[in-house]
Amino acid sequence: MIGLVTAIVLFNLVAFVTNKRLTTNQIVHIWTFTIALLIVTETYLIFKYHGYWYFYKEINWGVLPAQTVVVPPVNMIFLNWYPFGQQFYKRVLYIAIWTLAIVCYEAITLLPEPWGYFNHGWWKLWYSAIVDPFLLMSVLFYYKWICRIEKSTHR
Repeated sequence: MIGLVTAIVLFNLVAFVTNKRLTTNQIVHIWTFTIALLIVTETYLIFKYHGYWYFYKEINWGVLPAQTVVVPPVNMIFLNWYPFGQQFYKRVLYIAIWTLAIVCYEAITLLPEPWGYFNHGWWKLWYSAIVDPFLLMSVLFYYKWICRIEKSTHR
């Protein structure tokens, strides 16, 4: 539980203190999109297919903070620092570095309690290395879509 609480405090502090780009509306959209995507995908991966789980294999309250206040601020940080307008290779490198960082963080969460809170069933870290860039790009595309909607409503 120490690792989860530390992550919640650290990620949220960094996300909100360093935010220079995201408006309140965008933050709410990213937060909601992230939670919805997590709950839908993890319902299947955790409870139906037992690919991984938080704390225990059974349904438990530890899942809620992990899904609602750990990942959304990470997506805020990712978007806030994203190199919009930079060369394509810099954007690809940025996503690659973030993927590496997320996989390293996932490896830390696999430590025994009280530091770790995540457990793998059949899921492997390299699956995350393959899936995470697509998840990051989905957050990026969603953010761009929200920005386009905001621009079209402010004419």
